[in-house]
Amino acid sequence: MIRDYLTIDDIDVRGKTILCRLDLNSPMDPNGVILDDSRFRSHLTTLKELEDSKVVILSHQSRPGKSDFTTMEPHSKLLAKLMRRNVNYIDDIFGSHALDSIKKMNKSEVILLENARFYSEESLERTPKEHTRTHMVRRLSPICDIFMNDAFSVSHRSHLSVTGFTEVLPSIAGRVMEKEIDSLNRGLSCSERPCLYVLGGTKVDDSIKVTKNVLERGCADRVLVTGVVANVFLAASGVKIGSSNMSFIEKQGYIDQIGIARKLLSHFGKNIGLPVDVALNKNDERIEEKVRNLNTELPIHDIGIETTVKFSKEISGAKTVIMNGPAGVFEKEAFALGTHELIKAGTKSGFSVIGGGHIAAAAEQMGISGKFSHVSTGGGACIDFLAGEKLPGIEALKDAARKFRQK
Repeated sequence: MIRDYLTIDDIDVRGKTILCRLDLNSPMDPNGVILDDSRFRSHLTTLKELEDSKVVILSHQSRPGKSDFTTMEPHSKLLAKLMRRNVNYIDDIFGSHALDSIKKMNKSEVILLENARFYSEESLERTPKEHTRTHMVRRLSPICDIFMNDAFSVSHRSHLSVTGFTEVLPSIAGRVMEKEIDSLNRGLSCSERPCLYVLGGTKVDDSIKVTKNVLERGCADRVLVTGVVANVFLAASGVKIGSSNMSFIEKQGYIDQIGIARKLLSHFGKNIGLPVDVALNKNDERIEEKVRNLNTELPIHDIGIETTVKFSKEISGAKTVIMNGPAGVFEKEAFALGTHELIKAGTKSGFSVIGGGHIAAAAEQMGISGKFSHVSTGGGACIDFLAGEKLPGIEALKDAARKFRQK
């Protein structure tokens, strides 16, 4: 496949010093114990292919002001355990300790530099060229041969460690990045029909952007909406969803999205699947109610059984399914039905992609995430990609590839 960016297949990495941007950012308990190793495991294929290289890893944990904004030492230990190789933690990013450690590396050694966000300029949104003036790029780039971005989940930000090195080093995508781009492009390619998008959760504006993009481009045959996204579409269609549900939409800042949803329904009504029934929460008891009878003060916490059956049948019969966002408050057992059944249906479709965030966590809890063709590592990056927005990290790799090929 001819790509507009470079991968490990395009440049000889043997014996080279590879500066790898990974995303090892993970939930941690108050004692600094990493609670989820899924992001670590996602990078193992890439790291396995760099066994004959000198691997310098740049990553981050949390952000300033958060309780889990801490060093990368626990990450080095967990990564070493998963790789079954030594990973040297360096409590420095680009100072003399880091530079000396990189210069002394032998082939097949791996080091993990300190939390990139300890450096204040890391999180500034700048162009790649502006980032090249920073101390991080000026000090690390002369002693590294290749930059590799395998952190798809942070590539929707033009942060220093994501885009800064692409201006000055030959730059490639790692296997996580490559698989993310290929899988999500497959969902946008319109090649295997019927193609369904199943959008839920609480991030209404993001889901509406995706709905607009895939229906206008003709990528999706149908978009099925659940969660708060469905509540907005139901309100847009004239359903009285009740003051508590309208209040929640208003508090989240999504009242303006009702008008946008109304326009989408007027243009693509038959292509947007709305719930026909919902599950209301009455003192944590599940109350089923038809949408046509809906005029309630109870909060909507799930799609109803009839909708669950209807949507599940449609999903399992599709050739391509892209799912993002849960169908309800799945953390509560009484309201997990919709989310769980739609996820199960997704595993029966031809080619299935599940977005990051809560729905990926639900699939993981159910023990069936491995049955999906692809589980995205990045919630925000995944949504932006499907909404047709250009991701700075990917665009920087494309620019670097053009320069490399011209040489």
